Order: sequence, then C-alpha cells, then structure tokens
Amino acid sequence: MIPDPLFDFTGKVVLVTGGSRGLGYRMVRAFAERGADVVVASRKLENCEAVAGEVRTLGRRALAVSAHVGRWAECDALIEAAYAEFGRIDVLVNNAGMSPPCPSHEMPESLFDSVLNLNFKGPFRLASQIGHRMADGDGGSIVNISSTGALMALPMVVPYGAAKAALNAMSVSLAREYAPKVRVNTISPGPFLTDIAEAWEAEKRERQPVALGRPGHPEEIVTAALMLASPSSSYTTGALVRVDGGQQ
Repeated sequence: MIPDPLFDFTGKVVLVTGGSRGLGYRMVRAFAERGADVVVASRKLENCEAVAGEVRTLGRRALAVSAHVGRWAECDALIEAAYAEFGRIDVLVNNAGMSPPCPSHEMPESLFDSVLNLNFKGPFRLASQIGHRMADGDGGSIVNISSTGALMALPMVVPYGAAKAALNAMSVSLAREYAPKVRVNTISPGPFLTDIAEAWEAEKRERQPVALGRPGHPEEIVTAALMLASPSSSYTTGALVRVDGGQQ
C-alpha cells in the first residue's frame, strides 16, 4: 500500500504518552501504520511492551517506557530514553490523563495535586523540554490531548476541567514560544468509548447529548491527530480541534 503523502510519517519518531490503551493506543497504531517509529509510554511497562510488539510486527521500531508523567523526574527519564534510542523526537502526543469523580468539597489535596500533575504539570514538562530540543534541531509537532471538560461545565471533576483549560492555554503560548520550527496544537475530545466507558450506564454507551447523538469510537480520534502532526499542516499552530460529536 502506498501511503498518502499528506499522512506519510516514514522516518519520523513519535512519542505518545498514555499510549498503551484507549485513544493513545489508536494513535500509536495509526502513526506506526503510516511509517513512524514510536515511543509508547504509560505507567505499566507490560502494557507498553505489548503495544510496542504490535508496532514491531508492522516493520517499525518501537520503545516501551514505563513513566508516570505527572512526575517531572520520570518525564525527564522518558525524554532521555527516547533520545538515547532514536536520537530525536519529531512528534509528541501528550495524551495521558485521568479524571476520577469526586465532590469538590470532599476532594483531598493529594487527589487535587495528582489530577493537576498528570493533566497539566507533566504535559508542560514534556512539551517544554521536547519543544526546546525540537526548536534547536529540525523542528517538530506537539499535539496536546485536552477535553471538552475545559470548555463546558462538568461537575464532580472540576480540577480535571481546570487542568485541561490550563493545557489549552499552554498550547497557545508554547506555539508562539517555539515558533516557527515547532507547531503546538490541541485536540479536544468529547465522550469516547474507551475503557473508561465501561463504568458508564448502558444508555450512555449508546447515546450522548451531542449533535451526532452517540459517543465516539476510539478510531475516530485518528484523523485529527494525523492532520495536526503531519508536516503537511505546516500553517496550523496554536489551534484547538474539537472531536466531540458536536457537543455544546
């Protein structure tokens, strides 16, 4: 199969956090299927190794790294491992995140800190350190995975929405800071049928209050990620792309 030249990542190195499952897994597969070598990062090494094995069966190189990206020391170790293996990173996808529900007035400080660390502090560290290296080298693309929780009211997960709003603002600022060689963009997903959806009521897995009337399937995140990461999108930076089925 001849790859579409607009989405040809042959020879590129892509790092995806939270890459062992859900939306991250789909993005790992999509980049690898289009020629990229991939760094798969998440907390559980065995899950990363399994996905890395799939990438290798496609004829691409893969590196599995266990990293809690809410901790800067582990972010830095992830970066060093990736550069030691591949010599560069062309695309960073900041996908790792979490949102445990909790009444705001009952939220312990430890959970508040954990949510902000994983959804904002860690992505900032990765984007700033890798973005700086990209700017000093051949350039690159950073795609931050946000949430509609940053754009609408979501009770019970207020710190998550706030962290994702900070991520949105960060993307715009870093797009300016590391321009013109580095592009930084954001994807804002709505409700998707990832493993998190297993805890939803059956009706919510079938219907959602969005224009398309249903939750998204994980593979439906792929085109937005490929578009923003592709060098063919060379005039797109500081943008936020909503992939939410028409959520209001």
